[in-house]
Amino acid sequence: MLRYLSTRDADFEDQLDALVAWEDARDETVERTVADIIADVRRRGDAALLEYTARFDRLSPANAAELEVPRERLQQALESLAPEAREALGTAAARVREYHQHQRQESWHYRDAQGNLLGQQITPLDRVGIYVPGGKASYPSSVLMNAIPASVAGVGEIVMVVPAPDGELNDLVLAAAALAGVHRVFTVGGAQAVAALAFGTPTVPAVDKITGPGNIFVATAKRQVFGRVGIDMIAGPSEVLVICDGSTDPDWVAMDLFSQAEHDEQAQSLLLCPDADYLDAVAASVERLLPEMERAAIIRQSLTERGALILTRDLVEAVALSNRLAPEHLELSVAEPEPLLPAIRHAGAIFMGPWTTETLGDYCAGPNHVLPTARTARFFSPLGVYDFQKRSSLIHCSAEGVQALGRVASVLARGEQLTAHARSAEMRLTTSD
Repeated sequence: MLRYLSTRDADFEDQLDALVAWEDARDETVERTVADIIADVRRRGDAALLEYTARFDRLSPANAAELEVPRERLQQALESLAPEAREALGTAAARVREYHQHQRQESWHYRDAQGNLLGQQITPLDRVGIYVPGGKASYPSSVLMNAIPASVAGVGEIVMVVPAPDGELNDLVLAAAALAGVHRVFTVGGAQAVAALAFGTPTVPAVDKITGPGNIFVATAKRQVFGRVGIDMIAGPSEVLVICDGSTDPDWVAMDLFSQAEHDEQAQSLLLCPDADYLDAVAASVERLLPEMERAAIIRQSLTERGALILTRDLVEAVALSNRLAPEHLELSVAEPEPLLPAIRHAGAIFMGPWTTETLGDYCAGPNHVLPTARTARFFSPLGVYDFQKRSSLIHCSAEGVQALGRVASVLARGEQLTAHARSAEMRLTTSD
């Protein structure tokens, strides 16, 4: 099932390139469909939302106001949870909030030698939209990971959209919204939800940024409205890359590979290790444990098409290969992970040591699980509080302080043949010297 690769193979580079290739292919039919939906929502507002909700979710509220879930329903959902579920959700929310509190950025300023004040003012976004998959799928963790950083940042209003096929709403999702500080929830999904958040309707308010996962229609809609609003990222299939020294229980590593593969058939699970016998042991664990999995068919296809066991010369080479692939999740499943850490340059999240399964990061460790995929960890970072804050530059010159800066600006502006720029600076210069 899992293919074997070795960095010693003459064609290793070609094999690896073919294995990890994933293009965010733009389906022209999807692009046109989404563009039409967005245009329709912009033109007809709530009427379009109601029609799409009836068509795609088989839900027909009497009017657009019924698309909104009352605030008391969120608290009701939280209180109705079984004690164990309520405690687990509360613990996860508290840990995520505590971690993100450390990411808050504060305004700052200083004065230069001429007495001019220079600095940066940090302000939260006014309103953000959180997209959450709905129906039978239950992703309370997605609510926590998107809404809590926004709440910590001080966003004025957090609006959540979640489809409710056949009227089905998940209490865990609603309870998570209550814990995370979501202000308003609307039962609308798909490209129409993204359009409503981007442009606003009489019922759904327009937001400044949209975050959260979704299917190809949601991802395409987010791409098309970018510029009108901010977005977090366009995510590709989930990925895990495990670097192992051969000391971790092979069953543990096999299950770690499964945990990404069960997301969907395009998810990628890679294991890098310099011990060939250990790779064989993991392969045996995979074959033995796979029949126990509820999503065995999806896991098998994912591992067969996009998974691999890769034999490296040593851990140093494994780290270099990981940097090249810039994985979403990187597990350093080695006895002593700290010495490897300085060499890791590109990874969405780094899980250190054999006890640290990536699953903990998905739900309750504290760091955000919204991570860059498809090698974008080379230039993207995990979703965080900083994504919900803006930075404005501060410049305050006094009559004395402008003298030196004005002369510099004048020379440079005239060099660019922008006379008005130059003169606006020159008018503020004194002529006493």
